[in-house]
Amino acid sequence: MSDTTAVPPAAPGPPGGPGQDPETDAPLDTDPGRTTARVIVRGVAPDTEDADADAEIPDALAVEAHDDAPTGVLPVATRIAEGDTDAEITEKLRRQGVRIGAGGITPRVFWPALLVIVAVAVIAVVTPAGTSAVFNATQNWIVSNLGWYYMLAIAGFLAFALVLACSRLGRIKLGRDDEKPEFGVFSWFCMLFAAGMGIGLIFYGVGEPLTFASTAPKPGWTGSAQELAPLAMAQTYIHWGLHPWAIYAVIGLATAYSIHRRGRPVSIRWALEPLLGDRVKGWAGDVIDVLAIFGTVFGVATSLGLGVQQIAAGLAAIGVVGTVDNILLVVLITVITFCATFSVVSGLGTGIKWLSNINITLAGLLMVSVLVFGPTVFLLQNFTESLGVYLANFFGMTFDIGAYAGEDGAAWFSGWTIFYWGWWIAWAPFVGIFIARISRGRTIREFVAGTLIVPTLVGFVWFAVLGGAGLHRLVFGEGDFLQDEGLLSETGSLLTENALFAVLGDLPLGSLLSVVAIILVALFFITSSDSGSLVVDMLASGGHPNPPVWSRVLWAFLEGLLAIALLLAGGLQALQAGSLITALPFSVVLVLMCAATWKALRADDRAMRQTARAEAVAQMADHVTDRLTRNPGFEEFVHDRIDYRLAGRRPPLRRRASRKQR
Repeated sequence: MSDTTAVPPAAPGPPGGPGQDPETDAPLDTDPGRTTARVIVRGVAPDTEDADADAEIPDALAVEAHDDAPTGVLPVATRIAEGDTDAEITEKLRRQGVRIGAGGITPRVFWPALLVIVAVAVIAVVTPAGTSAVFNATQNWIVSNLGWYYMLAIAGFLAFALVLACSRLGRIKLGRDDEKPEFGVFSWFCMLFAAGMGIGLIFYGVGEPLTFASTAPKPGWTGSAQELAPLAMAQTYIHWGLHPWAIYAVIGLATAYSIHRRGRPVSIRWALEPLLGDRVKGWAGDVIDVLAIFGTVFGVATSLGLGVQQIAAGLAAIGVVGTVDNILLVVLITVITFCATFSVVSGLGTGIKWLSNINITLAGLLMVSVLVFGPTVFLLQNFTESLGVYLANFFGMTFDIGAYAGEDGAAWFSGWTIFYWGWWIAWAPFVGIFIARISRGRTIREFVAGTLIVPTLVGFVWFAVLGGAGLHRLVFGEGDFLQDEGLLSETGSLLTENALFAVLGDLPLGSLLSVVAIILVALFFITSSDSGSLVVDMLASGGHPNPPVWSRVLWAFLEGLLAIALLLAGGLQALQAGSLITALPFSVVLVLMCAATWKALRADDRAMRQTARAEAVAQMADHVTDRLTRNPGFEEFVHDRIDYRLAGRRPPLRRRASRKQR
């Protein structure tokens, strides 16, 4: 682990000399009231405390910092400030090692990501059958051979986040030690809530619990729908609760630490700097950002594909269209992608905040309407009972990979649990960067608690209400709910995209609520495409907070194109396979991110404790010095000893001590 050594302030000197910053030629602070310290990250600390942590840390963490600044922060002249112009930001990024080319992009990230995504989209459109076969074969191989890895990785991410929050490392701030949170608690929770809401909750809100209790129960479950319903709710909670948000907590924490604590750009590569050192500025960092772009684009495309399927189902439910086919889906994707692109071109970025607020309002209105107009008491009972079943089966469901379920188990996990883990990992760069940017000034303990608890509770309530309404209709309703509402496909599987509108149709004002749901999905589509393209554009521009508009438009267009290509190549199954395949390499990045974050936090904690000990010693020395200098006899005694030394004689005390020894 790192050792911290204080170096006296250097006097002002010529440019590039000891009195100036070697990178910026900016004068270093020589205020006698502040001590400039250099965090030495090479070598071993002299004391033996935490000997197991005395490991070497890359030179990338050795930077000039004031004594009141956190470990490893960059010089002020290199850090990006809110008032910087685009030209100033670009120059600072270059000083930090970012290679920005013409057009404001990083060529070694932008072009590889662009070419691969375009190639996949074109091949899927030209040869949909072949693409579908390749995707399905790859997905089956991953589930059969690496499903265990996904399960262990997700469990590990959750354990890592909880250990950090409960350890002494949890007190470290994502920012300067004296920095206050950028947003209040209520506003921060609302934004976390917004990040937790999305197309997926609308698409699967009714259909997932209904599927687990009826047409596709988890392999090994037996019994009637009434007996399966609590387990169905608990499994849904596993998919949408602590586990996915642990993934977001890992990447969000690592990114927030590098951005707010150390002053790095908004880019995934810098989260691994404590582990890789200066290699994040080279090809290794480029690969990390390219993988993050792959995951984000495929994750957004999957959400867009699910969204248009549900919009089409809603339009059919209220009688606007007769049948749903690929032509309608392509038209919907084209129209809504155009709307998202228009918001980018017209500079309506601030309007996306209003759209997000409208999303939250409409989602809350929809949920409350179902709660009030539906079986209210049963829905509250369902929430309470399913929460208990979730807690009772938490560890079993966390590690259940269907080892004894054979091919049926592999098929089920491929379409549900393993798909979800891949989807969440693919979404991780998008959501992680968002929650990192809004969490400046929070301690790690606050960050983890807020990230895990708030969105999880929101998801539980959402599924307990909407999913509970579907289960109530299935268990206690008259007739055959699935058959009567046309929710079964030709193969006997549940039409997930139709389930929501079947439940809303049984409620008062059902048609109006269906229209609200369609608008809600469309708005989520627009905000997801716009926000996703912004994150991708930032990654492709070296972490520039104001990336070029033309490339942002390009990424929004590609997300829509990829969604069309995957739908044509196999519909929902192709969308699921795309997320799962792109998530595999990025899952390795997340594992490395855990190691890098742990290493950096241990170094930071060690430096903080050494600084605290140094301050305590300094205070004690000042106190002792003050007490002694107030004693007149002390000054006379010291002067006598100096006089004897100057005269070449031993003072009386030493002569007496010598006689005693003889």
